[in-house]
Amino acid sequence: MYIDLGAVETVEPISAQKLNDFKENLKQVGLEILEDKKSILIDKIKNVVIQMIHHDEEVPKMNFSDFISEKLGYDYTYLSNIFSDVKGITIQQFIIMHKIEKVKELILYDELNLTEISYKMHYSSVSHLSNQFKKITGLTPTFFKKMKKIKSEVL
Repeated sequence: MYIDLGAVETVEPISAQKLNDFKENLKQVGLEILEDKKSILIDKIKNVVIQMIHHDEEVPKMNFSDFISEKLGYDYTYLSNIFSDVKGITIQQFIIMHKIEKVKELILYDELNLTEISYKMHYSSVSHLSNQFKKITGLTPTFFKKMKKIKSEVL
């Protein structure tokens, strides 16, 4: 058997009982096999977004829709419709939530100022970043940073 992120291959066919046992063992460690194509595609979309925002050295400069479409080989409208139908939010909203999580992380690291963070995350301005940050978190980036300092002084 070969297991990789997003894929399981068996060397030979397995019985229904062995497959059920395998699924149960995966559940016990918090994993599951996605068998329907929509779930697999949504998982791939989520992985591309997370990789792009949290793990790649730089956020791509091209439109996220073009980037995702190119990475997965599907029309963006098709991907967007499936994602929205199943997840209840748009891919764009999912991206924004993850961008804000990354911004929070960068603020906490305290290595970059807001202008540098907004540039790094490809916001059109600090104002745009601040507005999106407040919309998602309910806080301004400056207040979020002050809260971090207050918490570290208390501890």
